[in-house]
Amino acid sequence: MARTANTKSTPQFAVWRVRAVAYGLLAGFAVLAGRGIYLQVVQHEDLTRRGDARTTRDLVLPAHRGRLLDREGAVLASSVPARGVFAFPDQVEISDAQRAALAKALALKPKDLERKLDSERDLVFLARGVSPEQGQAVAALKIPGVAIQTEYKREYPSQEVVGQVLGITNVDDVGQEGIELAQNEWLSGKPGVRRVTIDRRGGVVEELGSVRAPQQGRDLQLALDSRVQHLAFRELKRGVDAHRAKGGAAVVLDARSGEILALVNYPTAKPGDRAAAATGGLRNRAVADLFEPGSTMKPFTVSTAIETGAVRPDTLIPMQGSTYTLNGATIRDTHAIGSNGVVSLTEIVQKSSNVGTAKIAEKLPNEVMWRHLQRAGFGRAPQTGVPGEAHGRLRAPQSWRPIEKATMSYGYGLSVNLVQLARAYTVFANQGSLVDVTLFKNGGAARQVPVYSPETMRWVLPMLEKATSKEGTAPLSQVPGYRVAGKTGTAKKLAGAIYSEGRYVASFVGLAPVSNPRYVVAVMIDEPAGGIFYGGQVAAPVFSSIMGQTLRLMEVPYDAPLPGVPTAVDTQVAIVREGQP
Repeated sequence: MARTANTKSTPQFAVWRVRAVAYGLLAGFAVLAGRGIYLQVVQHEDLTRRGDARTTRDLVLPAHRGRLLDREGAVLASSVPARGVFAFPDQVEISDAQRAALAKALALKPKDLERKLDSERDLVFLARGVSPEQGQAVAALKIPGVAIQTEYKREYPSQEVVGQVLGITNVDDVGQEGIELAQNEWLSGKPGVRRVTIDRRGGVVEELGSVRAPQQGRDLQLALDSRVQHLAFRELKRGVDAHRAKGGAAVVLDARSGEILALVNYPTAKPGDRAAAATGGLRNRAVADLFEPGSTMKPFTVSTAIETGAVRPDTLIPMQGSTYTLNGATIRDTHAIGSNGVVSLTEIVQKSSNVGTAKIAEKLPNEVMWRHLQRAGFGRAPQTGVPGEAHGRLRAPQSWRPIEKATMSYGYGLSVNLVQLARAYTVFANQGSLVDVTLFKNGGAARQVPVYSPETMRWVLPMLEKATSKEGTAPLSQVPGYRVAGKTGTAKKLAGAIYSEGRYVASFVGLAPVSNPRYVVAVMIDEPAGGIFYGGQVAAPVFSSIMGQTLRLMEVPYDAPLPGVPTAVDTQVAIVREGQP
């Protein structure tokens, strides 16, 4: 009987097991199906994005930055092909030998390379702007996860000569200083994007196409003349070195168009030296640094007085020796003039008399003097197009005390940058009109703003020419074959609230040829050493060299006798003396 019962229960137990397995399989399939539906429908977009992130990369296609050209089309800055070496850290497979070879090829310290490869980022750059040869050396190592792309880096053929004007770009070819910064939007192209599929070793296995094509940058032509820029830099360097000065700057302006043909600073730094840029080595001193102009301001005081009728061109100014006391302060002249108790306006400019200039300023209302100085560009940035321009200091006339107006009349108590001062002197070259200056080629079209009348300039320009004569303060400014006019400046430097002894700024600003002014040249030498510090001794010779070479380079006709070359009058006299008909 027991055997019969066991026989009957066996099929029931088998059915239950089959059903349990079937239900389990169905449940498993249901879970899998549900999971599949969830992944395919609910999480489809997220999973697709994650998959693409592991296998798809967007690589930047760099754009070619526009060139900087001088006025004749010579290249001052250009972008040349280079290579960028990057890595996908999570996919890099590298041996010790490859690691050492990679560091050597990229000129990296092994620890710096290791730090970059240990990054948690998806993509890191190992080096930027390396040479194509370095790129080939890296490619030859065939390191999984390390790749190379074409990019550009900036080159400056003129190197230090024009570095502080052009400025610099960063590793992404974005302007950081100078014209590169000011005109970055114009020069910069727009980078493109290339989408690729990579394998687990970081190699590109498929080009998915260009997401965005790069747009190339535009060229920009400057007013600078490379030839004038080089000669001006050379002569400025000689002047700074000869007097063991702290530094200096020089500007060459086209007096008619306002175009800046040369803008040089010394000492300087190479444009490609980013370390120098970070420490201020590329600061353009000619537009960014301020100094008190000293006696270069005297022609403006005299011009304002003649223009407003405060004095006549033939007015004689009474003198009592070489000193003058005003409100308890004593004004002194370096050279005693006015032996007969009076001095002419021409002598005041020619001999650079502080006393005479102060007495002229006394005849001018504060507002009148201030208004003419402001019209001449003082107290306002010259708007050359270079970033970092200083405005200079010209206080409101309501606050002037008599002694302050007197010192401002001969260049103390106000400040200028060198380009600002050079621009102001265009009034003497353009019959009283101030010319807008620019670093960009303008085709000779420049706005001119009247400051003084042509009649006033017909009196003042000869005074400035007298200042460069043997009897003036700047005979060393003379240029063989050309008539020049200009004015020296020698100013003590401020040390806090007082003027220091032994620290000077020597300057000279002039124009030539006087018969038909073409160029204005301004020179500033900061802290000349060795006991020689007057503008006529330090800055005037540099002016002479720069102006003379510029005039000859531009083939400007002579308007004065050349030394040792007989003039037409000399020839006629010789003929008469020899008894020839």
